[in-house]
Formats: sequence, structure tokens, C-alpha cells
Amino acid sequence: MSEAAWQSGTVPVSGGRIAWHRTGGPGPALVLSHGLSDNGLCWARLVELLPPVLDVVMLDARGHGGSSRFVANDAFEPARDIAEAMDGLGLQSAVIMGHSVGALAAARFAATYPERTRALILEDPPLLPQLLPAELTERRARFAEQMRGLQAMSDAEIVAVGRAQSPGWHHAEFPAWASSKRQVDPDARIALDRSWQEIFAAIRAPTLLLHGDSERGSMVDADAAGTAGRINPRIRLQGIAGAGHNVRRENLDTFAAAVNTFLAQELPEISGEKAEWPR
Repeated sequence: MSEAAWQSGTVPVSGGRIAWHRTGGPGPALVLSHGLSDNGLCWARLVELLPPVLDVVMLDARGHGGSSRFVANDAFEPARDIAEAMDGLGLQSAVIMGHSVGALAAARFAATYPERTRALILEDPPLLPQLLPAELTERRARFAEQMRGLQAMSDAEIVAVGRAQSPGWHHAEFPAWASSKRQVDPDARIALDRSWQEIFAAIRAPTLLLHGDSERGSMVDADAAGTAGRINPRIRLQGIAGAGHNVRRENLDTFAAAVNTFLAQELPEISGEKAEWPR
């Protein structure tokens, strides 16, 4: 189904709303969780390469896209946002896929709601040491300054910044990327109250972790990859050559092939015909 035919809307969640875009395929659900400063439509090029039978749901995380902004001092639990968005969309279970901090959110969901997670796909999650409070405050301030600077620019200027930063991306990536920067809350937060090691140890679903080269900016180096595999034998690791942190944007064909192979293994029903598909 082409992007023009996708559905869009919002669903209520605790303390706000989550915006979504949905392909509406008749098959199993695949819920996508984007990275910091992106939005759901930043997945569009990948979605076009996935099996059309899938019911793909692209969420805008809280503080991003058309979802609610952050309220000072409110507790933020991205796994709960995903679960409540799924409730509002009538989805009992799904494959969950995320990129960067969205991958950590997806992993938190899988660890918290194992019965609702059919499988898990992680695109270059930040497998980094936890930040000290002062480091986190500094990083948040730097992010807010960067986003406010972009939002003061024209659309063409934002795209020019993106092209300069990521000259290897396909030109079709930049419209959604630029739009997402204009929509993001400069005070957007990420959940850092648990280490990634603790989260990964609790995952029960079959998991594919796709990562790039650390020399190109991947946040999964060899030591972290080895630790992830030791922590949880359900995690399959696959490096994608020629890519950094934005794996799918830098090597889309290889990334999509890996995802589709994994989906075919974990969702054997997508290769057949069924009159009714379970949710």
C-alpha cells in the first residue's frame, strides 16, 4: 500500500495522546518506534520494502510529530506509551521495531510486556554507559539548543543541514527528516532510569539487533555487541557494512533484506494466505 493510502490519527494515552500512521494490511502488526528528533514517517522508505500484508503502525513518540509535548516533572515511560497506543489501535500483540533511543523504548516494551511482543527488531540502540546527572543535563541543553536552531531555519535550510551532515543518504530521506525537526519538542526526554544491560536481560522475545560500524558512528561497538549476546542468547546480532548509526538510511537494501528474512522466520504465516489474521 502506498503512503498516500495510509491511515493517520491519534489515540489517548496517560497524560496526553500519541499520533500514528498505519498501512492497514490484513496481516500481523509491526509497530515502529523512531529515534530522538525523528517522527513516525521517517520510517516510510523502509515500510515500502516490507511485506505488504503486514499492518505497519508508525508511532510518533511523545514530544515528537503530532504527539503530546512533555509536561515538566511528569514521569515518562515509553513502554507504557507504546502499550497504550496499541490498546487504542486494537492491537493485542505485535512485532516491535525501534531505532536508536526508539530501539531502547522497544526493548523496554518487550521486557515489560513479553506476552504482547511477538518479536523484536533493534536498529543500532545506544549501548552506552549510563550518563551522570550533570552529563544528562548538559546533553539535554545541547539538544534543545540544536533543535531551536533548526526550527528557526527555513525548510530548505534544514534540508541543507541534513545533506551536509549525511551526504550518503538518499534524497528521499530528507523531507520527512526535515519535517520531524520542525515538529520535535526541544525539551523532549528519553528514559534513562534503567541500564540497557538490565533491559536486555529481561527480553523473552526472539530479537534481531542490526548495527553499523562504530568507526562510522554506530552506538554498538564490538564489546557491547558481545555483551548483548552473552546477556541474552535470544538476541541475534548482525552488522551492516557501510552504515553507521542510521543503518537503514545508509544501507537500506541490506537492512530491509535482513528485516524481511527475520520476519519470515518469526512470522511464517505472512508467506501464506489466511482469511483472518490474529491481532
